[in-house]
Amino acid sequence: MSHRPKTIIKQARERIARIRDALSAIDYLCSGTLLERTKVCGKPGCRCAKDPSARHGPYFEWGHMKGGKLVHRTVSPEQAAILQLAIANHRKAKKLMQAWEEATERLFDAEAPRKP
Repeated sequence: MSHRPKTIIKQARERIARIRDALSAIDYLCSGTLLERTKVCGKPGCRCAKDPSARHGPYFEWGHMKGGKLVHRTVSPEQAAILQLAIANHRKAKKLMQAWEEATERLFDAEAPRKP
């Protein structure tokens, strides 16, 4: 085995170790989308009927897939703050998993080169 595959193997193993560390640091993890909405109540004399900037809210709605179906759920502002972090973590975890897969492929190719 030449010097280059050893370097590739070392770099890939170090990359995988960093990815594992980053993934283990994630606490909250959720997929989906968080929406912030304001609403009109429907009462003709209410301030929201005349002024769009005076609508009620904000209300937070979390949309995500559950059992193969898109579901929406109203959440509190405190839950919305946690969900915002959890959704960002989910996106980060997906990128890290993709990087892990790429590092594994490099490792696989370096440890067991293809024969011509």
